[in-house]
Formats: sequence, structure tokens, C-alpha cells
Amino acid sequence: MKNITILGSTGSIGVNSLKVIKAHTDRFCCLGLAAGRNIGLLLKQVESFQPKAVCVIDEKLAIALRDQLPNKSTPEIYYGEEGFKHLATLTKVDTVISAMTGAAGLLPTYAAIKAGKNIALANKETMVMAGAIIMAEAKRQNVSVLPVDSEHSAIFQAIQGHPQEDIKRIVLTASGGPFRNFSLKEMDRVTPAQALNHPNWDMGEKITIDSATLMNKGLEAIEAKWFFNLDMDQIDILIHPQSVIHSMVEYKDGSVIAQLGIADMIIPISYALSYPRHLENNLPPLELDEVQELTFRKPDMKRFRSLDLALMAAKVGGSMPTVLNGANEVAVAAFLEKKIKFLDIPDVIEKTMDTHHSQPVDHIEDIIKTDQWARDMATEELRKWM
Repeated sequence: MKNITILGSTGSIGVNSLKVIKAHTDRFCCLGLAAGRNIGLLLKQVESFQPKAVCVIDEKLAIALRDQLPNKSTPEIYYGEEGFKHLATLTKVDTVISAMTGAAGLLPTYAAIKAGKNIALANKETMVMAGAIIMAEAKRQNVSVLPVDSEHSAIFQAIQGHPQEDIKRIVLTASGGPFRNFSLKEMDRVTPAQALNHPNWDMGEKITIDSATLMNKGLEAIEAKWFFNLDMDQIDILIHPQSVIHSMVEYKDGSVIAQLGIADMIIPISYALSYPRHLENNLPPLELDEVQELTFRKPDMKRFRSLDLALMAAKVGGSMPTVLNGANEVAVAAFLEKKIKFLDIPDVIEKTMDTHHSQPVDHIEDIIKTDQWARDMATEELRKWM
């Protein structure tokens, strides 16, 4: 029996994680649920799973949650950053699903690792900002950090039983998002509603916008570097609109091993929790005869500049990926609030990166300071648009 805390229980990954837990109550027990502001859904989750502790983003919401719980004595209620870290380090928890949105997931995930918890990681910003620190601490604590993203889960499955030194490269696939065939002129007119209409996946707002700009694929490339101990020149990206091949590994002898499946996050979530086993589920099978064709092409860096900036930040290294991530979060939020255009997002990121001189980052405190600097600079840059 694995005792689990979910950081981000009301998001798409959290909701699907609870489906996996509910389907396998003989294997998994949910002890902690951490959410943001959606206390309506959190109340339903508490009723269904009876966790020992829950956390929300601030004290006001914690009070509102307490007032609405039918039994005021359980569960214990926490709030804020310290509350998230508390749930990530609960004594009886052995596995933490890290699925909070954005940079906010870093500190609770790091606290969980330091407390000796195994991690099922969906929060890619944790690796983008602090991959070297995270993996080094996991090694010190002798805990696992297993991928939940479908692309990294695919790579993880494709390397099983193969020596690391035999890997030539990995290929991350991308659907291309809703604007994969748009011209720059068409992209300049897109609205948040259009950008949130992903053709293949049902995800949260921030990651959906990142998928539309292809920033998401850049973040995944940086994440893959740390997950699989690769150089950036060993990581390629291909647009694959059908989202059937979730990623591939090429070996030195020319063999290419791919992981295929339907576009449903229950599959990689389940594997991260049950590794090395594959658990049964009620999902429909992949019918390749119905798919009929699988197509691939290289991404257009001129139209999807966010991806180009992410790969550039990865090559610079040090604190630059943290700056990239912080500026992107600020720019995406501004686009969703209709303060800037879709194509302004990479402009804000680039101008923020241009003002930064990358430094080595050896401590989490360095990451937090750099992240705040990036957000301040990006916010200042946004004032020129408003």
C-alpha cells in the first residue's frame, strides 16, 4: 500500500491521479490533498477520499473550507507555502504526486525529497528551474523521481533494460497545439479562448497556453536533460499531430523504440505510481487502423519563438532557465488577462532574458531569488505594452 499526497489535487493531473487511486484502493491510499482556490471540488475530494490533511492557498480559503466541512474535526487544514510543504512531508506519506502549476511547485517538491519521499513529477518547472539540485538531493536521500508527463513517461518506458551509454538521442513529440498550421499573421490575432482549445489534450490553462506557444516542449526538453542525464544535443523535437507516439529513444545501433498509446494522462500517472508494473484500466485501446497515419515534421522556430528561447536558455544553463520560466509565467498570465497579444509572449521572455547575466545556481535560495528577479523584470517590461 502506497500512502500518497497530491500537490495540485484539483487540477487535471490531480483529478486523474485520484481516478487511478480510486480504481486501485488495494494499492494506493490518499493521505493529503493540496489545492489552490477550487474549494468546491476539494470538498468533494475530501468527502470521497477522507484524507488526513488538506491545504489551500491562503488563510481566508482555509477558513471557508473549514466552515463547509461537515465534520469540523477532520481533516487537518493548512494553507500557504508552509502548508504545502507540510503536506509534502507528512510522516506516513511515502509518495508525493507533484502537480501544482508553475514555480509554486518547486519548494514543496524539494521539501518532500529532503524528507525522503518518492516523487511522481508532473510539475516540469521544478526540473527546469532546479534540475541539478533536485536530482542530486534525490540521490542523497535514495528516493525516486519518476515522470508523469506523457513524453517523459514514454522515454522512461523506452529505456527500460537498456544501458544509458547506448542512448544516441531521444525524440520528444509535440502535437503542435491549435496553431501548428497558422501563419504569423493569423497567430497575431488569436484570442485566449482559441489558445485554450487544445486539439488533443485536456489540461490546465497555463500548460495549455504553453502548448500553444510550444514553450511546453522547450520546458520538457530541459526537464528531459535532468531526468535522463542527457546533453541538450541528444534531445530532438518533432511535431506529431496525432499524439499517438508519445516519444522515442534512438540507440547507437540505429534502433528506435517508441511508446504509443491513446491521449489520456491516466496511463503515465498510473505507471509513475505502479512502476515497474502496468496496471489495468478501463480506457479504450489504441486502434491504429482507425488512426491510419502518423506524421512528423520539425517545428518552425520562426513561428514558435518560445520554443527557440527555451532551447537557447538550456544551452546557456545556470540561472537562465529559471529566468525563462519566470518571465514565461508572467507573460502567459498577461495574455490570459488580454493585456498582451499571443505573439507578445516570446517578446516579453526574450527581453527579460536579454537583461540577465546567467550565474551558477547551487542552492534553492539562488533559484528563488532569480525567479523573483525574472518576474519583476518581466512585469516591468509588460508596462510598455499597457
